[in-house]
Amino acid sequence: MAGFSRSDLADLNVFLTIARRGSFRQAATELGLTASALSHTMKKLEDRLEVRLLNRTSRSVSLTPAGTDLADALSEGLETISNGLSALEAYRDHAVGRLRINVPHDAARLLVSPVLPQFFEAFPQVHLDLAVEDRLIDVVAEGYEAGIRYGASTPKDMVAVPLTPPLRWVIVGSPAYLARHGRPSRPDDLLQHSCVQMRLGDQTAYAWELGDGDAMVRIDCPGSIRVNESAAAIEAALNGIGLAYCLEWRVRDELASGRLELVMPEWSSMGPPFVMYYPSRRQSPPGLRQLVEMIRHHTETTL
Repeated sequence: MAGFSRSDLADLNVFLTIARRGSFRQAATELGLTASALSHTMKKLEDRLEVRLLNRTSRSVSLTPAGTDLADALSEGLETISNGLSALEAYRDHAVGRLRINVPHDAARLLVSPVLPQFFEAFPQVHLDLAVEDRLIDVVAEGYEAGIRYGASTPKDMVAVPLTPPLRWVIVGSPAYLARHGRPSRPDDLLQHSCVQMRLGDQTAYAWELGDGDAMVRIDCPGSIRVNESAAAIEAALNGIGLAYCLEWRVRDELASGRLELVMPEWSSMGPPFVMYYPSRRQSPPGLRQLVEMIRHHTETTL
């Protein structure tokens, strides 16, 4: 190539994103562009270089030998640039721009919402785009800069920063339910109770994990209702429909007020912490580092 224009860096980043994702559609989502715009960019880049970099079919995208060599050469250089830009975050007085994160309902309630007033007071020029849902997603493919999930469920190729210590899971029931049906004393007793089942993203019921280590048992509890998020399960327990399995932190107020009671506390179970996860090869999005720090401080003073 005769020279290096200002647009070349952006075009090469488009190429590297397509190469990494193996898809125009997924690369377009990550970059916030349309697939047709990426296709046009790649055609111009290949015409300018006079070398074909991608093999395209109606169903797939693959690298040519020249494309493979270029992607290998670019990866290290663009990652160095990204790391350098990320390091500048520490020198900025204020984060500026858009931050898109995807979080489950419990994390939104327990981690994000409590720090939002402080966050926006400190960083008024950050636009936070918050999606609250419990299904597991590919945050990059769906256009998010980061996500919060339980540590064990985060993709292995992501950076995962713990936001909390390990979390305690408990069984709870209302005083009215326990007065009518009695208290189970061991895991097998749950088979004779009405339990509020939780539905996972693959539509299967979540088995309650009781105890820790070698003593842990998993129980497929029976029940007349199945829900897909903890707020509905807790509400059902409050209404005396059945026992619910949830984070102890999530029902702290209900336990303190006596509206719910712990059931078989000796069979509570410690689970992985909430973590903020995001791609390792990416400039730190505006406000993400600061949001993580605020959440971690909040949990340190709350738990």
